[in-house]
Amino acid sequence: MSATKDFEFPNDLIFPLGDLYSDEPPMDSELHLRQIILLLQSLELWWRNRNDFYAAGNLTIYYSQRQKKSEEFRGPDFFVVLGCQRKVRKSWVVWEEDGKYPNIIVELLSNSTAATDKGLKKQIFQDIFRTPEYFWFDPNNLEFAGFILIGGTYQPIEPNPQGWLWSQQLNLYLGVYEHKLRYFTVEGNLVSTPEEVAQQETQRAEQEKQRAERLAAKLRELNIDPESL
Repeated sequence: MSATKDFEFPNDLIFPLGDLYSDEPPMDSELHLRQIILLLQSLELWWRNRNDFYAAGNLTIYYSQRQKKSEEFRGPDFFVVLGCQRKVRKSWVVWEEDGKYPNIIVELLSNSTAATDKGLKKQIFQDIFRTPEYFWFDPNNLEFAGFILIGGTYQPIEPNPQGWLWSQQLNLYLGVYEHKLRYFTVEGNLVSTPEEVAQQETQRAEQEKQRAERLAAKLRELNIDPESL
């Protein structure tokens, strides 16, 4: 999503540092919202033991050289910043974060945003943010592309045989799976969501219970009381 400068604040108006809220419009659809949540939750679970990154969705990035909230701000659908403190933020304010910009950005295309995401935003992320990797994905028609910054210019990332694109920043693949954009490990394993992990644990517990019941039944056939063991 994006925001543009629709009006000018008085030059003498000062915004207190550390109190800049995100100013992003609602998502285009439920598909877009669920996709952002999936990317965010699965990465945070995968990196649950790390405290050196910040990941967010539909959050404003303020990057004005004059440190003004009214100038130069964008709201990527999903982004990750590396080498920073992992904590809750109201927005990402570049001049309060040691000048750090996102290491990776993912935009979710829609009919109303595709042209901007592929044009103006891509140019800004390349020339101003200098974001090393930029991806876009359309939750409706599953269009997926990725770019890596080489010599100051975005170059397409070549897909692997599965059609996945490697992210050097995340050390993970991004690829389409069951109509959603997902992460995959270098070994090709799907990075699970919290819900999937819970389901897997429930299945393992049920399998263990069934195995124990089968063992107990076999012991009884041998006239051995399982409770006596």
